[in-house]
Amino acid sequence: MSVRCGIGYDLHRLAEGRKLIIGGIEVPFDKGPVGHSDGDVVAHALCDALLGAAGLGDIGTHFPDTDPKWKGANSLLFLEHARKLLDEKHLSIEHVDAVVVLERPKLGRTCAQPLIYSKLQNPIERNCRRRPSWRQIQNR
Repeated sequence: MSVRCGIGYDLHRLAEGRKLIIGGIEVPFDKGPVGHSDGDVVAHALCDALLGAAGLGDIGTHFPDTDPKWKGANSLLFLEHARKLLDEKHLSIEHVDAVVVLERPKLGRTCAQPLIYSKLQNPIERNCRRRPSWRQIQNR
């Protein structure tokens, strides 16, 4: 059995007048990511990690920001596409993890895990758990 690992990373500047979508969930906030699609940083990072682990390029290869059909697209479609490509190569997804770094808004118990896992067709192994914030870690 071989194991492949991928690392994905995504970063967007926030601007007024855009919805803030994180892991497929709209988070109430007055700003959202500037991007060609919906700018979902979790979906983009996971998509890049999966594609990279499979040796299939990156999200920009499959969904170029120069293609008008992806303007405002739901980024969960990108994850579904990545999963289908992995299926074609007979690769399975064993584990995914994502860390969201935001100064504001505080995400609290917002949990996209069930939604993300459904797009990847993975069983949910654990319930959402709140990780300590950086400030909480520093104060320990």
